[in-house]
Amino acid sequence: MLILAATPIGNLGDASPRLREVLVNASIIVAEDTRTTNHLLKALGLTTNAKLIALHEHNEVAKAADIVRLAQDGDVVMVSDAGMPGISDPGYVVVRTAHELGVTVSVIPGPSAAIAALAASGLPTDRFAFEGFVPRKGHAKCFAELAREPRTLIFYESPHRLADTLVAARDAFGPDRLATVVRELSKMFEEVVRGTLAELAERFAGENRGEIVFLVAGAEVVPMSLEDAVTDVVARVASGERLKEASRAVAEATGIPGRDLYQSALERSRDA
Repeated sequence: MLILAATPIGNLGDASPRLREVLVNASIIVAEDTRTTNHLLKALGLTTNAKLIALHEHNEVAKAADIVRLAQDGDVVMVSDAGMPGISDPGYVVVRTAHELGVTVSVIPGPSAAIAALAASGLPTDRFAFEGFVPRKGHAKCFAELAREPRTLIFYESPHRLADTLVAARDAFGPDRLATVVRELSKMFEEVVRGTLAELAERFAGENRGEIVFLVAGAEVVPMSLEDAVTDVVARVASGERLKEASRAVAEATGIPGRDLYQSALERSRDA
């Protein structure tokens, strides 16, 4: 069995009894950084005879099959440096391989920076999209493509890039769009700052420190008639999108069923 085990993102008190038990009893622990995992074990006062195997972004593809074969013969525990393995950390390729080879995958739930930040953000939580780390290059283009997304957007960002990222977000989403910066979750200097993007860009314009989660409220969905929505679909198709993809995109933005948009656009094209 492959066991994905979430580790604390800051406060060691968040280490669950199940996490402690599985780490102590493990025979194999796959870790993003074995040094970090050894520090965690020591900090938690845990002793284990497990063999530690390093798995990071540079070797995950090469090692995935070997790790899954080990999980065919016994339990293999996978941890990242903090939080849930596979969420903006190594793990996805191994989990995918485990499913392909018929190996059971189990999860020990625990801390997740994205979900914790969302809960504390004061932004809508009923629908959200996790975008991972803001791209190092082309972040303005990334934000522009997401400007009409109606769901709350969740990003990870490094402290030294936060100031520039907030300016780019302000320009793409508009200065009045609500957003939240969550810093140092579960740690001594935890901070949750909610405001408009213009306010946040000013607030964090200087030097910043700590682990950052950055959230942006979704775009307001403006009611649109079926006729106008179909016109939007037709325009998208004319610009090169496939009818099915255009219908789905407009459906997500308007709330109008995609099948209605698809059929109406198809009928309009036939009548043209």
